[in-house]
Amino acid sequence: MELSYEEIKKILPHRYPFLMIDKIIDLKEGEYAKGIKCVSGNEEFFQGHFPDYAVMPGVLQIEAVAQVGAVSILLGEDEKKKVFFGGIKNARFYKQIVPGDKLEIECSIRKRRGNIGFGEGRIYCDGEKVLICEISFAIV
Repeated sequence: MELSYEEIKKILPHRYPFLMIDKIIDLKEGEYAKGIKCVSGNEEFFQGHFPDYAVMPGVLQIEAVAQVGAVSILLGEDEKKKVFFGGIKNARFYKQIVPGDKLEIECSIRKRRGNIGFGEGRIYCDGEKVLICEISFAIV
């Protein structure tokens, strides 16, 4: 299943400048999602991180993973529900993300009990591993 940018906006509450995914290219409801982010030099965060050496902040990379996972979790749920971070573990950054990069962002939901869950995220750029992390979340 694929979702366009407009379809993602119907699921997630995020909007510019904080919506970190452009489209979903693979999705299994409640289990897995894979999204795309095309990084532009016009991204607002590059104004301050860093003006003379544009690099995507690591926390925004993790946010992108969480948003991809949230699409999988919230698809088919009551539109009033939201997903919030519970924690981030074992985040490892392997490569800098710069303007012009096309990111493939994956999030697998590993465990869910009630409104609490755990996921595993990965980002790739041109086939190279950029980030791995574990996240926990709460659905409210």
